[in-house]
Amino acid sequence: MDFLRDNLDYMVFGVLGLMSFFMLWFVIERYFYFARVKVEGFTHEDNLNVSLTQNLTVISTIAANAPYVGLLGTVLGIIITFYDMGQGGKIDVQNIMTGLALALKATAGGLLVAIPAIIFYNALLRKVDVVTARWREFRDTQNTANATNKEAQNNP
Repeated sequence: MDFLRDNLDYMVFGVLGLMSFFMLWFVIERYFYFARVKVEGFTHEDNLNVSLTQNLTVISTIAANAPYVGLLGTVLGIIITFYDMGQGGKIDVQNIMTGLALALKATAGGLLVAIPAIIFYNALLRKVDVVTARWREFRDTQNTANATNKEAQNNP
């Protein structure tokens, strides 16, 4: 229990920090990709969709699981507080409240990772919709141009 007490914050915030790093890495990567993607190079909408949504699952997974990592840290912090109370043999309100307050910071940390991840994920999904709409517009323009060329060739 001493190991857990001494290292719980490092473990929880280490995992949350790693999750934040990967989330930001993939968000930046996706924004750069969206800035340089050429819709003209895609012949099928499914291929475009696969290319655009690559790595979005990681961002979504981080957004969904970061609160649980924080909650796990809170639960373990509360367990440590109760364990220390049981070992001490006396109930000291100040120590209990301090232990619980420190445990709750893990939940706050999880939310601080999850909320931006959800915002970025939704923004990136919107970018996917915009780029897909640009591709459809390009495809429709190409189809109209091809139909006009065929009509012109058939009616000299």
